Amino acid sequence: MTDKSAAVTRRYFGTDGIRGRVGDAPITPDFMLRLGWAAGQAFKRDGQNSVIIGKDTRLSGYMFESALEAGLSAAGVDVKLLGPMPTPAIAYLTRTFRACAGIVISASHNPHYDNGIKFFSGDGTKLDDSLEAEIERWLDEPVTVCESADLGKAFRVEDAPGRYVEFCKSTVPNEFELDGMHIVLDCAHGATYHVAPKVFRELGARVSVIGGDPDGLNINLGVGSTHLEALKEAVQQRNADLGIAFDGDGDRVLMVDKDGTEVDGDELIYVIAAQRKKAGTLQGGVVGTLMTNLGVELALQDQGIPFERAKVGDRYVMERLLQRGWLLGGEGSGHLVIRDCTTTGDGIVSALQVLLACWRADKTLAELRQGMTKLPQTMINVRVAERFDPMTRADIAEAVRKAEDHLGAAGRILLRASGTEPLIRVMAEGEDAAVIERVAEELAEVVGRSRA
Repeated sequence: MTDKSAAVTRRYFGTDGIRGRVGDAPITPDFMLRLGWAAGQAFKRDGQNSVIIGKDTRLSGYMFESALEAGLSAAGVDVKLLGPMPTPAIAYLTRTFRACAGIVISASHNPHYDNGIKFFSGDGTKLDDSLEAEIERWLDEPVTVCESADLGKAFRVEDAPGRYVEFCKSTVPNEFELDGMHIVLDCAHGATYHVAPKVFRELGARVSVIGGDPDGLNINLGVGSTHLEALKEAVQQRNADLGIAFDGDGDRVLMVDKDGTEVDGDELIYVIAAQRKKAGTLQGGVVGTLMTNLGVELALQDQGIPFERAKVGDRYVMERLLQRGWLLGGEGSGHLVIRDCTTTGDGIVSALQVLLACWRADKTLAELRQGMTKLPQTMINVRVAERFDPMTRADIAEAVRKAEDHLGAAGRILLRASGTEPLIRVMAEGEDAAVIERVAEELAEVVGRSRA
């Protein structure tokens, strides 16, 4: 891909699609109509001329669904509308319907006033840079309408939830069951609210649900994987065996053990990897990111499991997994990739793999996670006017160098721009929690003074 194409790609697409505040460009109805048309032009192929559209529970999803549908129809592309469904369900159904692409209307873990667009290829994978560049090239062209007889048609897929529930259950062995287990599910008032409870109940669990009453405005509001307080309280009050929290679009998962202790994505990766190693189903090593806790790497090394780091973002984890031929990777945020189960991060499927590890070992989640010890890690988000590479600023780079000299081999520092929000993430990690917190705060102050 040429440098020109790479530059075009960065106009709208971040590391996870296009995202922003509703009503602010480009998250507007007129842009979504043009985006639908541009995507239709880029995706349509002879004999394969339909696109899947799903969304989370944000009120603005209705507006953008209609706009995308109109643009795709004008391009001569049929549309299958799934309604509210988890992001990984769109990836799965794009494959099963043999569609040329899938579109998700979601801003994931963000508040209701944000929204965005994610794309999947016909194989159910994230788009590569060249196809994103092609969509953006079409966005520069005037919207045209194909001949009336060639306009795309729209269909509502009524059985989408049932199809996805059955897929999730198919990722665990037939003999696997959750009989006698009490699980609290936190669906974040998001896209998993009507499918996750069915999956776990049909596998035999007693299920209690919080965050399961979306009204279009309460997605991620005080619940979900970014707000575990409600789940911790519910698990302890109801004397449940564990709690499972999804984010608004269902591609992430975090857990809470019986005692109300948080279990993040780094620990979940370790639990799955360690048990797969024993079962002989790991196939190679594990891919984390630059943000993965050093304790994961050390614990996996003790198990004889190779570990590599990719750039932050599930697409980069997936790229490295494909390069190595490995199956398991993910991020501390709970975005796990399990390639022999699905093609993208899937909160429900990932949770099932953790429970499968517990079932096979006949141990609780609390017992399995004891195999690793996380090093103290502090991350501070510094809001900026526009995202920038913090290490290109001389004052920030010098502050980082001094901090690294101070920590030595006992610590690690990482500064990076968020791929989805105007934030600079400042992370410090090491053996002494007090020192790490102070270093992170000092670096955040430097970034704040240098903000764009």
